[in-house]
Amino acid sequence: MTILIPAYEPDLRLIQLIKEIESKGSFQLVIVDDGSGKKYKHIFLMAEEQGCVVLRHETNQGKGAALKTGFQYLLQIGEADGVVCADSDGQHLARDIMRVARITRDRKGHIILGSRKFTGKVPLRSRFGNTVTRTVFSISAGSNLSDTQTGLRGYSSDMLEWLCGIPGKRFEYEMNILLEAKSAGFSFYEVYISTVYEVKNHSTHFRTFSDSIRVYVPIFKFCASSLIAGVMDFALLLLLQTITSNLLFSVIAARVCSSIVNYTLNSNFVFARGRKHEVQLSALKYFSLVAVIMSCNYGLLYSLNILIGVPLFFAKIMTEVTLFIFSYWCQRNFVFRSDRKISSH
Repeated sequence: MTILIPAYEPDLRLIQLIKEIESKGSFQLVIVDDGSGKKYKHIFLMAEEQGCVVLRHETNQGKGAALKTGFQYLLQIGEADGVVCADSDGQHLARDIMRVARITRDRKGHIILGSRKFTGKVPLRSRFGNTVTRTVFSISAGSNLSDTQTGLRGYSSDMLEWLCGIPGKRFEYEMNILLEAKSAGFSFYEVYISTVYEVKNHSTHFRTFSDSIRVYVPIFKFCASSLIAGVMDFALLLLLQTITSNLLFSVIAARVCSSIVNYTLNSNFVFARGRKHEVQLSALKYFSLVAVIMSCNYGLLYSLNILIGVPLFFAKIMTEVTLFIFSYWCQRNFVFRSDRKISSH
C-alpha cells in the first residue's frame, strides 16, 4: 500500500505527517514536489531522509498533474495493494489515513472518500464551498456525497491506468474523477474523518475564484450549450405559433431545429472530455431523449398554457427550468457516458 502526497510549498507539517504515518505501519510514501522551488528543497530532502520517494516537477503544474505523476510512477513499479492520497497541509490526521488505507484494501472497485463532517469551527469559505460543490456534483452526476472536495481518497490498484487518463491538471482533476467514476464502473464509499482547520498559517493553495471555475466548468458548459439551443427553441416556438397557431407543430419544429444544434455542441464541447464518442450510438440515444423531453415539454406547455391559462412566454420558462436538470443528468449518465471498460486484476 502506498501513501501519495502531492505537495506545493509545504512546511514542517509534512514531515510531522510522514513520521506519524511511518509510526503506524509499513507503507511506501511517495511525495510529489510540484515545483516548490529552492526555498522548500530542504523539506523534500528531509522527506527523503525519512525514506520517502520524492518525485519532482521543475515548475508548478497543479495538484491534478502532481497526482497523475504519482499514479504513473505506481503503474511503472507495479503497485498492487492500492494507493491513498492525502494532503500535505496538516488537514488529514495519520489515524484517518490509516482507516482509509484499511478500507481501500478491503473494498476493490470503490473510491474511498475521507469525508469531513464540517462540524465545529470550520471557515465559512470552506463550509460554503463544499455545500455549493456538493450540490453541483449531485446535479451533474446524480450521486449524493457529503464531501466532494476531500483530498483524502483511496484507490485500488486496478484504477491507476484509468486515473492517469482523467482530464485536468489542477483542483478540477479531483472533481473529474468523481464525475467519471460511475460510468467507468466504480462506486463510492465514504468514511467520516476529523475536520482539521488551522486558521493561522493555513497552507491551502486553492484559489477561490479561478479554481472554483475549473471545478464547476462541466455544468457551466452545459448551461451555455443549453442557453444557445434554448434561445433558438424559444424564438422558433413563438414565431411558428404566431404564424400557424398550431402549438403541437410549433413545439416539434422548434425542438427538432434546436436539438440538432444542442447535440452538436454537447458532443463536441460539453461531454467530449478528450475522447471520441461513437457518433451513431450517441446520436440515437440523444434523439431518443429528445423525443421523451419533447413529449414532456408539450404536456407541460399544454397543461400550463391551455388548461391553466398561463401566458405562453411564462409557461415556456417554467417548462424549460423543470426539464433542465433531468436533461443534464440523462446526457451525462446515458447519452455521452464513457464507454471505457475496466478490467479487474
